[in-house]
Parts: sequence; C-alpha cells; structure tokens
Amino acid sequence: QVQLVESGGGLVQPGGSLTLSCAASGSIFNFYAMGWYRQAPGKQRELVASITSSGSTNYVGSMQGRFTISRDTAKNTVYLQMNSLKPEDTAVYYCHAIISGYSYWGQGTQVTVSS
Repeated sequence: QVQLVESGGGLVQPGGSLTLSCAASGSIFNFYAMGWYRQAPGKQRELVASITSSGSTNYVGSMQGRFTISRDTAKNTVYLQMNSLKPEDTAVYYCHAIISGYSYWGQGTQVTVSS
C-alpha cells in the first residue's frame, strides 16, 4: 500500500509563488511516474505536470514556464514550484503516482490565488 501526503498549499497573491510537496510512503517499488493534477470548482481534474523515474518532465498548457516539477528520490518526494501565480490557478492540487502498475492519489491541497 502506498500513501501520498501533500503539503504546501495556501493563499497567495497574484504574481506570488508557492511550492507544493508530495511525500510517498509505503511499498514503493517499480516507481514509474508521479505528477500533479488540479481541479477548480465546476471543472474537470486536469494534469499540471509529471515526472518519470528517469527524470523526464511534462508540463501542460499555461503552466509551462511558470511551474517546475522536481523530485528527491531519496525522500520519495516530488515538488511543484509554482511562480507567477494567477487567479485562474486557484484549485485543489492533487498528487498522483503510478507505482508497480497501480494508480494512487493524495488527498489534495487547496491553492487560492487572490488579492
């Protein structure tokens, strides 16, 4: 069993920055990929960024150039550095992992961008 615990969400002003963390614990073998999704009110959950076991990264849409995904393999932790935040980035951000062929989700952390 794998657990994903997110942290780092909160309230930030437009143009500000936040860093989200996702720590994975449990039976972590054959790690394939971890990533971040987000879901705004009334919208579908969407991929933000992902990183594979080889370190390859993928970013989606307007997050390209503003967000950076990284990982600390020793700590089984993935990070999402978010810069130049906009009100439309407001959402619940979810950590996701594919480990040993199974999909896991964290509980989500709220990010609110507002003045």
